[in-house]
Amino acid sequence: MTQLRRGVEEDQRGGCAERRRTMEGMQAYGAGKAGGAFDPVTFFQQPQTILRIVSWLFSIVIFGCIANEGYINRPKEMEEYCIFNHNQNACNYGVFMGSMAFLCCMAFLALDVYFPQISSVKDRKKAVLADIGVSAFWSFMWFVGFCFLANQWQVTKHEDNPLREGGDAARAAITFSFFSIFTWAGQSFLAFQRYKLGADSALFSQEYMDPSQDAAGAPYTSFSGDDLESPGGGGGQANNDRAFDGTGGYQRQEY
Repeated sequence: MTQLRRGVEEDQRGGCAERRRTMEGMQAYGAGKAGGAFDPVTFFQQPQTILRIVSWLFSIVIFGCIANEGYINRPKEMEEYCIFNHNQNACNYGVFMGSMAFLCCMAFLALDVYFPQISSVKDRKKAVLADIGVSAFWSFMWFVGFCFLANQWQVTKHEDNPLREGGDAARAAITFSFFSIFTWAGQSFLAFQRYKLGADSALFSQEYMDPSQDAAGAPYTSFSGDDLESPGGGGGQANNDRAFDGTGGYQRQEY
């Protein structure tokens, strides 16, 4: 019986140690414990960082193409018009979306750098949820922008731009607006994956309790000598002490 008791205790210690190692290696919403050193190589290798940089570059291209070559004028006129069917709203939409997407990418890149230093699980959850919502919003807005610019470019009249000025810039803006739909949708998907991972790990950390710490403070029901059968008819209290192992956090019966 002594060997059996020792085996049970070793199994309990091993199980507790394994749970502690699991919790120590656990990541909350895609990042480890707060206070770790920043690793730029690992940071720039993350898929979400790559997509943010690509989206950042796309926003620069769209903004630059429309701001620099999106306005033209006829040979005998001085007033400039938007290259997209003379629709000023189309150019304004492209410039606004490009500039705001540029700033949004910079903000989320800064958040990604600071994210591992956030010690509160609730704050990490809020940041990830914001990433999901904002990225999905930008994906939708770029879809609207792509449809808007493509439609206006399709109905543009040849006589409005006889020299075909800015045609390449207009097509580039439309093309990168289309690509931006998927880069922002990818960011939203990766953020959702981080949210699922973080929700599972947070649930584990909340439900898990170390039995070795709870056994001392948890109330236990006392047993009388009559509750346990003793081969010799006596020594019930001694059998009680052997039948219950307080360090394991659960009752064990001898057979």
